[in-house]
Amino acid sequence: MSEPIRVCVTGAAGQIAYSLLYMIANGDVFGREQKVILTLLDIEPMMGVLEGVVMELSDCAFTLLTQVIPTADPAVAFKDVSVAFLVGAMPRRQGMERKDLLSANVKIFKVQGEALNTYAKKDVKVLVVGNPANTNALICSHYAPTIPKENFTAMTRLDQNRARAQIAQRVGTDISNVQNIIIWGNHSATQFPDVANGTANGKAITDLVDTSYLQSEFIETVQKRGAAVIAARKMSSAMSAAKAAADHVRDWWLGTTGTFVSMGVLSDGSYNIPKDIVFSFPVEIQNKQWKIVQGLNIDEFARGKLDITTKELLEEKEEAMAICNAN
Repeated sequence: MSEPIRVCVTGAAGQIAYSLLYMIANGDVFGREQKVILTLLDIEPMMGVLEGVVMELSDCAFTLLTQVIPTADPAVAFKDVSVAFLVGAMPRRQGMERKDLLSANVKIFKVQGEALNTYAKKDVKVLVVGNPANTNALICSHYAPTIPKENFTAMTRLDQNRARAQIAQRVGTDISNVQNIIIWGNHSATQFPDVANGTANGKAITDLVDTSYLQSEFIETVQKRGAAVIAARKMSSAMSAAKAAADHVRDWWLGTTGTFVSMGVLSDGSYNIPKDIVFSFPVEIQNKQWKIVQGLNIDEFARGKLDITTKELLEEKEEAMAICNAN
């Protein structure tokens, strides 16, 4: 057993965290040999609910969980953490304009970025789950200048998991046989789920599934899956989001083996995507360092989709940075 690592989860009294905390404490993220100390951050009015979560974590009797620290203080939550799951964010409410949503989230992620900058380990791995995740990750990194920009990522793994599941069902195979589907761009309805490099049962997906489906219904299903879950469940997709967050950090921590995973990372200009926006790319990971997969073919159809999601992210960045600069 190694020394315990400190892991922070924000929005810890919420639905996503309720599933995610189990996965972390059970060893599903950092491995069965890695002990963890959990710091749970939420707002003051949620401390009573959070106490119930702490009770349940205790009652699970996890052998890897050495301590749980519930708090409403970011200084306590981020002290010496190696990994931070930033789940909590201001959700978009009916009638809310994007500018209002970004303004509310700038306030949240400014506080959290500054606290990470001051209190967390300098090699902390940060995953932003709370939407708009890509731009929230950009804001958070902006307020944490002493932490490397590549240590801030946004979650598009949920979209990748959704896309793999759709293809597995379409082909009639186990999901483990579906590999290298890519999510490009924003975690929003403009994202581009791309199967051009994907395989199912070792064969090219484009040879197994008709193009008309792949370029229309498939993309729309993945883009709108979150809304479909809300319509059916009357609540957001918490379990699948938690699983995706666990997948994202597990691969970041333990590495990938010959497969692409989708992560929202700071663009370095690859694939002619403008620099300094958080954009979902295919990455491979070794030694806790991600690297954008290079040399993939982008055809005219794909380029059109990338341009749409890039435009949205540039607009979000412009609005968010204007708010940051005004504060």
